[in-house]
Formats: sequence, structure tokens, C-alpha cells
Amino acid sequence: MADSSGEQGKGRRVQPPWSPPAGSEPCRLRLYNSLTRNKEVFIPQNGRRVTWYCCGPTVYDASHMGHARSYISFDILRRVLRDYFKYDVFYCMNITDIDDKIIRRARQHCLFQRYLERRPCAARLLEDVRAALKPFSVKLNETTDPDKRQMLERIQLAVQLAVAPLEEAVRSELASEDTDRRAQVVLAEAKDLLSDWLDATLGSGVTDNSIFSELPKFWEAEFHKDMAALNVLPPDVLTRVSEYVPEIVNFVQKIVDNGYGYAANGSVYFDTAKFASSEGHAYGKLVPEAVGDQKALQEGEGDLSVSADRLSEKRSPSDFALWKASKPGEPSWPCPWGKGRPGWHIECSAMAGTLLGASMDIHGGGFDLRFPHHDNELAQSEAYFENDCWVRYFLHTGHLTIAGCKMSKSLKNFITIKDALKQHSARQLRLAFLMHSWRDTLDYSSNTMESALQFEKFMNEFFLNVKDLLRAPGDPTGQFEKWEDEEAELNASFYDKKAAVHAALCDNVDTRTVLEEMRALVGQCNLYMAARKAARRRPNRALLESVALYLTHMLKIFGAIEEESSLGFPVGGPGTSLNLEATVMPYLQVLSDFREGVRKIAREKKVPEVLQLSDALRDDVLPELGVRLEDHEGLQTVVKLVDRQTLLKEREEKKRAEEDKRRKREEAARKKQEQEAAKLAKMRIPPSEMFLSESDKYSKFDENGLPTHDTEGKELSKGQAKKLKKLFEAQEKLHKEYLQMVQNGSPK
Repeated sequence: MADSSGEQGKGRRVQPPWSPPAGSEPCRLRLYNSLTRNKEVFIPQNGRRVTWYCCGPTVYDASHMGHARSYISFDILRRVLRDYFKYDVFYCMNITDIDDKIIRRARQHCLFQRYLERRPCAARLLEDVRAALKPFSVKLNETTDPDKRQMLERIQLAVQLAVAPLEEAVRSELASEDTDRRAQVVLAEAKDLLSDWLDATLGSGVTDNSIFSELPKFWEAEFHKDMAALNVLPPDVLTRVSEYVPEIVNFVQKIVDNGYGYAANGSVYFDTAKFASSEGHAYGKLVPEAVGDQKALQEGEGDLSVSADRLSEKRSPSDFALWKASKPGEPSWPCPWGKGRPGWHIECSAMAGTLLGASMDIHGGGFDLRFPHHDNELAQSEAYFENDCWVRYFLHTGHLTIAGCKMSKSLKNFITIKDALKQHSARQLRLAFLMHSWRDTLDYSSNTMESALQFEKFMNEFFLNVKDLLRAPGDPTGQFEKWEDEEAELNASFYDKKAAVHAALCDNVDTRTVLEEMRALVGQCNLYMAARKAARRRPNRALLESVALYLTHMLKIFGAIEEESSLGFPVGGPGTSLNLEATVMPYLQVLSDFREGVRKIAREKKVPEVLQLSDALRDDVLPELGVRLEDHEGLQTVVKLVDRQTLLKEREEKKRAEEDKRRKREEAARKKQEQEAAKLAKMRIPPSEMFLSESDKYSKFDENGLPTHDTEGKELSKGQAKKLKKLFEAQEKLHKEYLQMVQNGSPK
């Protein structure tokens, strides 16, 4: 009893104190902010909601790879923020459908079509081309930029070369059919030159405003088709300048009312000096060193807006147009200052301000838009809202070069998106972009694309191998296999790679490092599978499936997997309604098993014709259907569904490689035969005759045929004689071998 009462006195046992783990500081997303030129921690203004405005295209021509550089890059960033970091992104993009470039291009197109409809005779065409060449030559002589000058010289030369045959046809009074054919060549080569001339002489007389909406409407539709083909997500809201003119007018009016704008002859300008000197404001936030750059400022104003009278209306050369008084031949809208049209910079400010308010989280655009466009956007928007935080994070995508050369539409050095997609798939283009930082210059070249193709192939082979492994029959408990050291090591590496991927995405969405980590992870998995294969042991399916699913998930986030695919790249191409792989694989597996059984019997019974038919099925028939069979000695044949064109390309490469080997073998055999023939020919020569033919070197010989004097009659030195004696003795040995061969009856 005493012991019992003693235990009760101690009281009840209690849990020991618990301490939470120290943990580690979570990685935070940082984005390179052009406003600070540093990577800054990304902090949205309103919880998980992110407001984002992206400068869209000016639609007057076909979209090119420069557009793709910007919009694919922003699509990747948008997807990562939305699908990886789980932000609620509201993405707004504009279409510039009122602009100096559009006005001029629309007029040129209209006037050139009218010119063609008049069907000018050959003599009149030549007269007009000569007239157009005069201002063109002046423009060429005044051009100092070497790239632009070279482009103009190419145009001039092409026109001159096309004109000469037509002049000859007119002089010789050739048949009308020949003359017309030569005239068509001139019209094709001189189209740009004639269009410029027609616009300069007749542009002010264009009064049909519909032409200014038809051209951008057509090219906007083409732009959306190109973006869909590139798997670029559509914006949540799209704004067109032509639909926001009333809002733009109100926006300009408030800037004037706030004291930062002034009217002059029907136009309205932004007073940069007044804004910069006002408390709480700064002009040139993005590129302060470019403030005052008149060339950049005039390019921002537009070709139709930099005449001497327009420039003289400004209080300061740095001021820029908010509203432009329309001249004859330009579209116009009513406003308090007279009929006019919006300036370029004000368009984005008014549309973004209307939808996103006084401050947005992200504004995006191409690197070349920083000044003056984005700096002017910031100034006029902050003048309107009377704040200094219209944009919190400014993101600018890097330039695109073509094989190391600057890409420029004005220099006619560009590749359209449609042409690029004829060479490579949307996935391959996107992988090329993913392999580079979104803010660095990207060189679109054969080397760049080859790297993307190799990465795609490397990943796809891994996915196909895992799919084959998962299709192998097994009981339900077989998916839970005991882990050995190899599985534990691979799994540890898997988690390390996932952590590295996360760190890279936090570091300014560094997709280049992400793809390198993904490639390294697949490399480790391949080594693991190869080791298991060599040991005749099945790899752990659950572990490899986890890796493959993770990689698929990441590629989906990046937009590199367009279709619904549970694992790896989809088979069947875009728009395939059924799961092709799940549908056809059971039948292909039956075919493969049957073929393997037939091959086994053919080998046992020694029936080579059947083996040849089996090889033909593998090498010739099934690749045409997008099916690859991989035979492995002692193991089951692997069945893979692969893009048909990829398989046909592989087959052609294999044939070329085999043909190269055959040619090399034949060449080696031919050289060996020639060497043997040359050696035999040399062996036939008796040593006494070997020097007699060299009369250009020697003039006298001894009784054995050895030279004693050179061509000048001088006796050979002892050193020379000794050297020739060695050659003589070597030939003597060779000739004896030859005579022995003749005696044995072997040489012919």
C-alpha cells in the first residue's frame, strides 16, 4: 500500500515539451524591374491578385519573330505566375490600330492598287519609276545608318536591274506579251518605291476613312492566328485604340487640366519640363540617360508628325504629342481642340488606366520600347493620376537577332511567324525561348534551334521509355517494390532537382537553369534505367512515373505541352480528340509480341526471309504510321508512338549514315588497291633502272645504274652517293620480293 500511495504522489506523467524545427527561409519570387535595374521581391498590391498590362502590336504588316520573342516570353512569365506561383493574374493587352505607320501603309496600299487598276503602259511605267527614283536617291544620299543605307541600295539596284530589260523592250518594240512580262517584274521590284512616291504626291487626297480601319483589322486577325499557332494564351481583355478614342480625349483633357499639357494649333503636347519640375514627379524613370535624345523622340512621334511646323509648336524639343491635329489624308475624330487623332504614347496610358486604375502591378513590353514610349507613358499617366507609382514592376523582354544580325522590319531583315512555323513546331520555338533568359538577347539561328530540337528529342525519349515501362504487365502489388540504395539515391536527387527548379523560378523566372536541371534529372534517370537493364532487373516504375509526371507538369506550365496529356508530349498533334496512345497501344503491343514470336521461330528454323520481313516491318512499314519498334537482345521489344515526320527523318538519317559508311569502305578499299598497285609497280622496277629516268637530276651513271654526276656534270658528294646507295639497296630488296612472287605465280 505504501508503494501505491507513493506512485500516486508523483502525479500523472505528462508529455515532454516540444520545439518546432528551425526550418529554412522560403524562397521568394524576384523579378528584374527596369525601374530599378535590379531583381526585386515581387509583392502584388492586392494579395494574390496581379494586374498586368502588355504593349500589343501595331498591326500594319505580318507578325514576325521579334513579336514572337516578346509574346512567347510574356506568355511563359504569365503561365509561371499563374500556374506555378498561383497568382490570380488579370492580363490586359492592347492593339494599336491608329498610328502613323498604319496611316501611311494604308494610303500606300490604296494608291498602289489604284495605280495597278489604271494599267499604265510600259512607257508611262518607266516614266513614273524614274520620277520615283529621284526622291528615293535623295533619301539614300541623306541616310547615314549603314544598315538602312545598305537596304536602300539593294532596293535601288533591284529596280535598276528590272528597268533595263523593259527599256530595251520599249526601244525594240517587242511583242506586247514580252513587254507586259517585263513590266510585271518592274512593278514587283519597284512596289515599295512607287508606293512611297504615290503617297508623297497623292496621299493628302485620300479621303476614304474606311481604308484606315480595313488594313489593321486584317493584320490583327492574322496576329491572333499566329499567337494561337504559337500556343500563346489570349489576354483576359484586349483593347483597341479605335474603340477608346473618347476615353483618350478625356485622359488628355485631364492632363491639360492638371497643368501638364498645352494645346497648339489643334494638337496637344505634354509639358515635360513642367512635369519634371513638379514635386513628386520624375521624367525618364526607365532611361534617364536618354532624355533629350531627339532621334529617339522623333521616332516616337511618328514619320507623319515630325515636320518643321509640328516641331515648332512645342515649348521644348523633349515635349511629345498627346493629341495630333489631323492633316489631309489622315483619319480624324472630333475633340475640344479640333479634329485629330491620338498620339502613340497616350493610347496605352488611357486604355490601361481605364481598366487597371491608378496603379498596376506589372507592365510589359519589348526592350526597345523603354524610351521614349514607356517613359512617356509613365509621365503622362502619373500626370493624370497625380501619383508616382503608375507601374510597380516594369518587365522588358530582350532583343531578337537573326543569325547574329539585328532584326528589323524597316530594314526588311525579319522572318514572319508563319515562315518560322514552316521550319519548326510551336513547341520547338518555345523550347528555344525557354533555353534563354527572357530579358537577354536571343539569337534565332540554326544552332539555337538545333539545341531546342535535341532537348525535345532527349525529353521525348525519356517519356517514351517510361510509358513503355508502365505498360508492362504486372500484378497490383508489383507497383510497390522494395527500394534499394539506387532508388533512394535517385529519389534524393529528384527532390534536390525540384528544389533547384523552384529556386531558379524564384530567381527572375530563370527557365534556362530550369531546363538544365530537368535535363540533368533525366540523365540520372537514364543511367538508373541502363544499370537496371544491364542487371536484367526491372526499374522502379512508381519512382520513374513520379519523375515523368513532374517533368510533364513543368512543361505544361511553360506551355510546351499544348494538349491534355497525362504523361509526356501528346501523340497525334493538335486537335486530336481521342487519346491516340491509349487507343492504339494495345493493338501495337499484340503486333509486337506476335512479331517477336515469329522472329524467335525464324531464328531457330534458320529462315532468313522471315527475319528480313520482320526487319522491313520495323524499318519501313511502321515508321510511316508513326510507330517505332526497338529490338533489344534478350529483352522485350519496346513499342513507341512517335511523330511520323520525326521517324521518317530518323530513317533518312540512318540511311545516309549507312550510305556514308559504305562510301567510306569503298573509298578505303580503293585507296588500298591503289597503294598496292603503286607498290607492285614500284617492285617491278629493277634497281639498275630506277634512276635512269631521272635525267633532270643526273647526267652520268655507273655500271649498276647508280648516279655519279649531277646535270651540270659535277661529281656527286659522298653524302649524296651514300643516300642514293641506300635507296638502291631498298629497291633491290623490293625487286627480289617481286621476282619471288612471279616465281610463285601470284602477281599479275
